[in-house]
Amino acid sequence: MNTTQKRTQVAIIGAGPSGLLLGALLHRAGIDNVILERQSPEYVLSRIRAGILEQVSVDLLHEAGVGQGVTLGGTVHNSIELVFANKRHPIDVTGLTNGKVVTAYGQTEVTKDLMDHRSSQGLETIYEAKDVALHNFDSTQPSITYTLGETTHTLQADFIAGCDGFHGVSRASVPKGAVQEYEKVYPFGWLGILADVPPVSPHAIIYANSERGFALCSMRSMTRSRYYVQCPIDDKVSDWSDDRFWTELKSRLDPELASRIVTGPSIEKSIAPLRSFVAEPMRFGRLFLAGDAAHIVPPTGAKGLNLAATDVKYLSSAFIEYFKEQSSAGIDHYSARCLKRIWRAERFSWWLTSLMHRFPDTAGFGQKVQEAELDYLVHSEALSKSLSENYVGLPLDFAE
Repeated sequence: MNTTQKRTQVAIIGAGPSGLLLGALLHRAGIDNVILERQSPEYVLSRIRAGILEQVSVDLLHEAGVGQGVTLGGTVHNSIELVFANKRHPIDVTGLTNGKVVTAYGQTEVTKDLMDHRSSQGLETIYEAKDVALHNFDSTQPSITYTLGETTHTLQADFIAGCDGFHGVSRASVPKGAVQEYEKVYPFGWLGILADVPPVSPHAIIYANSERGFALCSMRSMTRSRYYVQCPIDDKVSDWSDDRFWTELKSRLDPELASRIVTGPSIEKSIAPLRSFVAEPMRFGRLFLAGDAAHIVPPTGAKGLNLAATDVKYLSSAFIEYFKEQSSAGIDHYSARCLKRIWRAERFSWWLTSLMHRFPDTAGFGQKVQEAELDYLVHSEALSKSLSENYVGLPLDFAE
């Protein structure tokens, strides 16, 4: 078998949005980086994920030189709407946060923008890398080995950034005793469909609490919508025809909103389990975890992609400080800075998930308590403001 060796300053594992964004920010600062990805580009782009970007994430795309797509194709949202007890209640997110907004722009589009940018800059991304293994990341000479065809390659680096998701090799390479994992698994899933139909509400995300379970109305563009309904965790996609989905979605909304739903054939349909997960710490010598490799949040709060982006902001700043100023302060504080923000987002996502979903013990008393809390929320400026502040995203330096 043939072998090769090469060197870079930062080796990035994972060509999803967090890995690509890190690569773009480092390149802009003149720091050499190589990205390894075990899947093909087509597979990476086929993953249907989040679609709501906080302003911090939008700003980071612009900082990386990849903001044109979201500027031209994103849709600004100024409010959210909560449905409960068959009535809909708007919350003026922008008004309650001194002008802050979120932007609807799909993760697929973010990833494609970042891929195109990396390609236009002639930067190296190695797709379909097999047998990826991390070595010596507890020393000053970490390296990665991988195979392409019949050739084994060794990539030496100053640092390794693990941006390869929950099931990736990066966290799995850490000795078991070195990482503490916290997890909560929810007893239901989200059945989601993507359809080329206009969104029922083009400028707001709609969250619905009903006795039949949770529903969410979102969008990817003015002609493509993303809808979800809570379903039993053991349901199969084959159990749900399009007609059954649309009927169930409408039954969980207020009558006026349900009457405005435009239905159509699904172009993607899937069931996602819900979990909360955090791995601590996020640094192991010269290996750094970012994004889903270190944490998962339920999608209810729209925090997954945004948390990954802020991890990348902290990590890129730390690497730039190390290489440009010969200071290790940023990398030394990376894990603690990230985890403070991560646990705040975990709390918010857990709270919103607990408030909006039907749990096994929700029926009767539990349902009435949820409705009472929702009623208090929409009539309390203080609680509505707290919801809005967390929804648009806390500042990067919040309470540091």
